[in-house]
Amino acid sequence: MTAKLVQGYEVVIGFETHAQLSTQSKIFSRAPTAFGAEANTQACAVDMALPGTLPVMNVGAVERAIEFGLAVNSHIAERSIFARKNYFYPDLPKGYQISQFEIPVVQGGEVSFFLEEGKETVHKTVRLVRAHLEEDAGKSLHEDFIGQSGIDLNRAGTPLLEIVTEPDIRSSEEAVAYAKELHKIVTWIGICDGNMQEGSSAATPTCRCASQASPWAHAAKSKT
Repeated sequence: MTAKLVQGYEVVIGFETHAQLSTQSKIFSRAPTAFGAEANTQACAVDMALPGTLPVMNVGAVERAIEFGLAVNSHIAERSIFARKNYFYPDLPKGYQISQFEIPVVQGGEVSFFLEEGKETVHKTVRLVRAHLEEDAGKSLHEDFIGQSGIDLNRAGTPLLEIVTEPDIRSSEEAVAYAKELHKIVTWIGICDGNMQEGSSAATPTCRCASQASPWAHAAKSKT
């Protein structure tokens, strides 16, 4: 069953999900990633982008990305490269994020789950486009400051795996079922603790209203 039509439209949903990888240190430095530390006590020279510093890849992050790819029947790239994603964040000291674009480490794959539709249990599959490694930015602090903001770089450089789907989801029920199944996978294989309240997992659905006349006319992105 697809989403109910409203005046000739149906919903088309794709997901981008960030999973914080369960390494003890950051993706390009030896700084720790423990939750709840005092602000700026877990940021080293690499995380702060001080002149002369160079990133060194955390092998554990690559291993966890490969584990995920194997779990969802993806192709694992023998050669993978990183790129600069340039944009301004006050808590992104370099002025760019190190991410992957042309050759992500995990390519393709699928997530399957069961969904109750009326009295029937239906098998659904959501195709994956890719899962790529990247670093997180820091955090802007507003509550404890009057007329200004503070910056906490403890999360800067935290290893993330961004998991991107095809627009295969056709209802909110399917979206919830997919998110739960993905959460189950990453926690069961141990690459992420899935703790959303600590920032270890975040999902960004892209929702489109599709019609036969103009199937990709309207889109909205919602961060959760």
